[in-house]
Amino acid sequence: MATSTSLLLLLLLLSQRWAGASTETQAVVCAGTACYTAHWGKLGAAEAQVHCSKNGGNLATLRTEEEAQHVQRTLAQLPQPGLGLPPVGRMSKFWIGLQREKGKCLDPSLPLKGFSWVGGGEDTTYANWHKEARSSCISRRCVSLMLDLSQPPHTSRLPKWSEGPCGSPSSTVSNIEGFVCKFSFKGMCRPLALGGPGWVNYTTPFRATSSSLEAVPFASVADVACGDGGQSGQYFFLCKEKAIDVFDWGSSGPLCVSPEYGCNFNNGGCQQDCFEGGDGSFRCGCRPGFRLLDDLVTCTSRNPCSSSPCGGVATCVPGPLGKNYTCLCPAGYQLDSTRRDCVDVDECQDSPCAQECINTPGGFRCQCWVGYEPGGPGEGACRDVDECAGGRSPCAQSCTNTDGSFHCSCEDGYVLAGEDGTQCQDVDECEGPGDGPCDGLCFNMQGSFRCGCFPGWELAPDGVSCTMGPTSVGPSSGPLQGENTGARDGSLVPSATMSSPTGDPKGTSKVAPTMRRPFLPPNASITLAPPKTLTTSGSPGVWMQPSNHQPTVTTGHEESTGGDFTVQQRDDGTDGQKLLLFYILGTVVAILLLLALALGLLVYRKRRAKREKEKKPQSAADSYSWVPERAESRAMENQYSPTPGTDC
Repeated sequence: MATSTSLLLLLLLLSQRWAGASTETQAVVCAGTACYTAHWGKLGAAEAQVHCSKNGGNLATLRTEEEAQHVQRTLAQLPQPGLGLPPVGRMSKFWIGLQREKGKCLDPSLPLKGFSWVGGGEDTTYANWHKEARSSCISRRCVSLMLDLSQPPHTSRLPKWSEGPCGSPSSTVSNIEGFVCKFSFKGMCRPLALGGPGWVNYTTPFRATSSSLEAVPFASVADVACGDGGQSGQYFFLCKEKAIDVFDWGSSGPLCVSPEYGCNFNNGGCQQDCFEGGDGSFRCGCRPGFRLLDDLVTCTSRNPCSSSPCGGVATCVPGPLGKNYTCLCPAGYQLDSTRRDCVDVDECQDSPCAQECINTPGGFRCQCWVGYEPGGPGEGACRDVDECAGGRSPCAQSCTNTDGSFHCSCEDGYVLAGEDGTQCQDVDECEGPGDGPCDGLCFNMQGSFRCGCFPGWELAPDGVSCTMGPTSVGPSSGPLQGENTGARDGSLVPSATMSSPTGDPKGTSKVAPTMRRPFLPPNASITLAPPKTLTTSGSPGVWMQPSNHQPTVTTGHEESTGGDFTVQQRDDGTDGQKLLLFYILGTVVAILLLLALALGLLVYRKRRAKREKEKKPQSAADSYSWVPERAESRAMENQYSPTPGTDC
């Protein structure tokens, strides 16, 4: 075992010397479970990542403000090229491991704006952007840190994030001066304590050397030289994992102790108390409540849980003899990878619920889908909700319950309407394609319709056609043609009785046709349909003049008598009477307009004739008086007549 350890140390020392031949200017800071190194070099982001990965790391991540402080300290320790001082007020830029691949666009709603860490992991909440990231998806973008190296590190001056092109081996980004790497480890050792003159130099697994590390990463080698110039001896130690999460050098007591100095030099290398003996020797001790560890230098609490090593909801349980501890998690949680904190267990992955499972911190709860409700005793976890039950149906007419839902339907003559499809709207059959379902009048009703005929025509047995009715020479005292006297209100069909023409030589009828006033339901809305030519009757000389308009009537209140049609009466008076009055008034107005036109034409012609007469020129003879024709005839009377003035 000692031989293998010596070989390992020898290989590490040789590696150290080889690395020292090509050592570059860099700075190292180790804290927690990671080390950070800062480097000078005008490289592209990809080249910088390759440089870090060769030593087992990645470009640095700044997931928390604490990490940002570690990186700030690392950059502050970076020596200037040529051993000069950094220019005051000059901002320097260094690559970090935050990048956005080509084709991935900016997401302003996220702290990282769509960028992701090179080392992987979830999106983090910490961000420190210098300005709004550029919204571009066509090229790869990388992030660098901006800071003034002439300013001492301070939490109020944490490095800002600046995004830009990533550069390439052939075209580097001119304003990027270096990069920061990060190396993660499973644990750290405390720095070695010297009880006398000497020096110690640490060589890390990522080939960085330093003599002033606050924490030394696992597998690092310590080169210790005692005395002035190392004349008293040289020792090598390896940081090893002694137990789970316990790392030390495997040494006992302070190094480089000197009776000449005793406890006066660096407190004898002791962490807490140093006790001198009478012969110049000394030993380390601990304060009350602490105990000395196996290295005889370091002190730890007798209660390992006194420093609250477990985080979050984890509980610390001391081990036997107080040498170690264990973190325990409450129900619904489990230990994370560090074994010091707890993370929630997603119980919903095991599908414990019948329908929907909602995970909660430390537990879960079951929930029913929409259309279901929690079941009672003896029932399943979720039962269907009957939306069509009495008093809760959302449908205007028919409601059909289904598993987890429902659907509405309408009776004949109605269609579904409304945004949610729960209402029913009447179908106006009289406004259908073509001329409607009726040959004559069409009366629309709620959920149905009824056909009627014009005066002199009767409704056929099929309920939609009209046939020529019987004619008479006098007014009919019977019911209207096509009228169902036993039907409900508003179902009467208007009809008329036409007289037959007489044998008048002029071919005109001496008996004028009579027409009954059609009965229309109250508040019936009438729609004019295109006229249809009615056929003549079989009797010679008897014919029907087709009407110019066919009214279509829609009634209001729905009443069911006979089961054939549905009638709904509305609130106003009889629109049929109003329609008849409208026709009569229209005819009178038309006649008056014709009379006014004829009278105006006559007056116009008289005035025109009068003007023409006044304008006619007078002849010369108009100033003479003509002898009456009778006087001239007297002069030529027969002189032989016995009676003057008479003829023989």
